[in-house]
Amino acid sequence: MSQAAPFTPLALAGRAVLLLAAIVALVACATGGRLQTAGRTEVLEMDVDTSLDWARYASPRQEAWTIDGTALNQLRFITGTRPGEHVFHLGRERRDTPQGPWYQPGLRADELHELLLAALREQGWAEVESRNLRPARFGAVDGLRFEFTMASQRGLRYAGTAAMFEHGGKLTTIYWQAPVEHYHARDAAAVAALIDSIQPVATP
Repeated sequence: MSQAAPFTPLALAGRAVLLLAAIVALVACATGGRLQTAGRTEVLEMDVDTSLDWARYASPRQEAWTIDGTALNQLRFITGTRPGEHVFHLGRERRDTPQGPWYQPGLRADELHELLLAALREQGWAEVESRNLRPARFGAVDGLRFEFTMASQRGLRYAGTAAMFEHGGKLTTIYWQAPVEHYHARDAAAVAALIDSIQPVATP
């Protein structure tokens, strides 16, 4: 009678990786997203390098990526934001809402990052705060990076990281959010490396 192969640490690690990949694939299939495996890829005229597998959901000028479902982790790419347009593409500036999160060229770094914070507050997030606002470079394009924290309407604490840059007279915003408990700590370093790898490929 043949004996089963021993469950060595290497074998168990291999099975865990295969199981995780299968789970991500199932999440993608079940919710209509397409699977993005680890490696170099292009998203909305940007080159990015990811060490994680994701489910990708595309809409005009935007993509949302997730591993466990958007309530548990969500990476959003929002590109081509035009002057006078909402940073989340939820309409254009109106006379009755001059203080809304509308993009305008030439904003200072602190004003630009405040657009994202204001848009998050507008979506119902509470206690939205940022830290470590700093310059960043994406390929040949100057931009900014920062981290943020916030709370859901049920009081669940989230943390995330964001990047913004202007390219060809339009704004690109990338941000990731995940609950502080477990999910943020698990993926924060990998997501930061992904954002740092971004390089616009379109000609301005």
